[in-house]
Amino acid sequence: MGVAISDRSPYLFSVGKDKQVKCWDLEQNKVTRHYHGHLSGVYSVALHPMVDVFVTGGRDSSARVWDIRTKSCVRVLAGHTSTVAAIVCQAADPQIVTASHDNTMRMWDLASGKCMQTLTHHKKSVRGICLHPTEFTMASASTDSIKAWKFPEGTFLRNFEGHNTIINDVCINKDNVMVSGGDNGSMHFWDWKTGYNFQTLEAKAQPGSLDSEAGIYCTKFDQTGSRLITCEADKTVKMWEEDLEATEESFPVDFRPPKKKTRY
Repeated sequence: MGVAISDRSPYLFSVGKDKQVKCWDLEQNKVTRHYHGHLSGVYSVALHPMVDVFVTGGRDSSARVWDIRTKSCVRVLAGHTSTVAAIVCQAADPQIVTASHDNTMRMWDLASGKCMQTLTHHKKSVRGICLHPTEFTMASASTDSIKAWKFPEGTFLRNFEGHNTIINDVCINKDNVMVSGGDNGSMHFWDWKTGYNFQTLEAKAQPGSLDSEAGIYCTKFDQTGSRLITCEADKTVKMWEEDLEATEESFPVDFRPPKKKTRY
């Protein structure tokens, strides 16, 4: 259900519905550690960028912080009432953010293991969250709803409206392009600063697949930010690149910035 690759060591971490959390040595191509503690399937995993710990979230409504080397569970982040579907970690506070099917997101302090803030703006299960690569901000995705947030307090910034389906994942590159992937195979491309949906694509299922297998489960930009990688329900991984021949005539932009409401 999730993988995370370390930037500082040759390790890959994987989690699955079999309750197992595994650490793979990429140089030896084998499993070197198992982490036991989750009571049900594990759905999400994220590595801390500075400390040798990682966080997993599962169907048991908890997120667990693990010491990579000792294999011990350092913290149990309890408070959600449903599956923890997505996790992000960052160096600054709040260091851990979890998203759950209980319609909420929680921001955690890693040192104390306490919840610093609970974000309740979403009306349906939150399935995906991502950090902005250059700003201290974050995006979260739910059914028919994408929201932008600012750290450290979790201040709500704006809505991204128009992707009317179950949104499984979002990602942002350094050029302020955000992509949302839907359960019906649709992809929406957004301008992060304004919330403008400047392009929409439909991912087609592979020949022999059902129409229902066009869903997009995961979206990620590569390290250059110019190529997009999607993992889809038809058992394929697709890579998308920029259209370098696109012009204002071939892709006209009909955008009017939203009017700012005057407060009295």
